[in-house]
Amino acid sequence: MFRKRLVATPVRSESARQLQSRLLAYHDFRYSKANHPLAGYQAALAQWQSERLKTTHADLYRHPSYHQGLAFLLSDLYTPVADNRRDDDIDRVFPKMIKWLPDSLLDTFASMVELNHVTQQLDLSLLEQLVQTGVNLDFLHQEAYCAAFRATGSIDSRECQISLIAKVGSQLDRYVKSRSVGWLLGMSRGPADMAGLEDLHAFLHRGYSAFQSMDRVEVLINEVVARERQVLAQILAGAREPFSVTGRLRI
Repeated sequence: MFRKRLVATPVRSESARQLQSRLLAYHDFRYSKANHPLAGYQAALAQWQSERLKTTHADLYRHPSYHQGLAFLLSDLYTPVADNRRDDDIDRVFPKMIKWLPDSLLDTFASMVELNHVTQQLDLSLLEQLVQTGVNLDFLHQEAYCAAFRATGSIDSRECQISLIAKVGSQLDRYVKSRSVGWLLGMSRGPADMAGLEDLHAFLHRGYSAFQSMDRVEVLINEVVARERQVLAQILAGAREPFSVTGRLRI
């Protein structure tokens, strides 16, 4: 819908070009995926993975200092269900973003877009493998999930996904420390609703509120990343309990 606007908008910095490139690639993927026969199962797979993540990181998820931030990481960034309205909002306001936002914030948006793209590509590849091997998606279980994951051969993409979580988390943490960001989100709520950007605004406000409530964000992100890399290694090794990890963070 907004592809022509993305293409036609002149960019004057490398950060703007990078964001434009990421948005175009993700836009094309989203609209090609809409006609995929398995697209309707993505939400169920995302929910299964979200519950797995909550189990792996149960101690962090229960902790009052980390719950809100980790919930945002797991639901909005790590296992996002396609939110076409929010994503269309980003495409729509791209010309204004590159005009008013600093390059460092454009870099953060580019990383978030790339993370969404990589995550949904991984999910679609996994769904195709599960169906190909005859797995009933309504009764997905650990063994079938891990076998399908190994069969996809998407190790590089999975490692990229984990690295992007660390990158996006660190970038967001820097911005929530700025008082001007909170003020801007508060002031822009009404105009965002009037402009039809309420989904995008709500997403940004959830992220801001989540990270604002946490101390030692970098420590938490490093812990989550370390655990997820351990889970990846255990899946590839065919471990009996691939989603069980040894926590390193004392809370």
